[in-house]
Amino acid sequence: MPIDEILLEAEDKMGKTDEVIQHEFNGVRTSKASPALVENITVEAYGSQMRIRELAGITTPETRMIIIQPWDASTVHAIEKAILKSNIGLTPTIDSKKIRLVLPELTQERRIELTKVVRRMAEDGRIAIRNVRREAIEHLKRENKSGDITDDELVSAEKDVQKLTDRFIGHIDKHLEHKEKEIMTV
Repeated sequence: MPIDEILLEAEDKMGKTDEVIQHEFNGVRTSKASPALVENITVEAYGSQMRIRELAGITTPETRMIIIQPWDASTVHAIEKAILKSNIGLTPTIDSKKIRLVLPELTQERRIELTKVVRRMAEDGRIAIRNVRREAIEHLKRENKSGDITDDELVSAEKDVQKLTDRFIGHIDKHLEHKEKEIMTV
């Protein structure tokens, strides 16, 4: 496999890891309501597991309120049950065919706990990126052993993989810094 393909594959995997971390960060509650808090909660509906976003419209009419409006009114109680089981710390209120979630103010202790959670998520992302780096370098070394690339090309490609790694870890660190600031803002 040519060096360019190995580097592109590594960059693609690192980019996907970065996207996953951003999405996970969006699911962490701050003092602002966000559909990302509930959209991926799975609900037992129609005989299978479905995400809330597949069953309902999710809106945030106010900064501390989420409204879930199921497309089929018969799924209201199933969605309520799934939210209660999800342990996101919110109690749903059924209002005819809608579900309201009111986000309470975060205490300082809870804010500190949430920063620890996002730091753990960020570290998991960094580990995933380093694993991609390791796989890419192993692939390059195999190509070098088989004689497809020279030693000089190997050294150069390893430096390129390290530059990619540093860039994506930098992205995660920026996302983490932003999320921590968002969580700690009262």
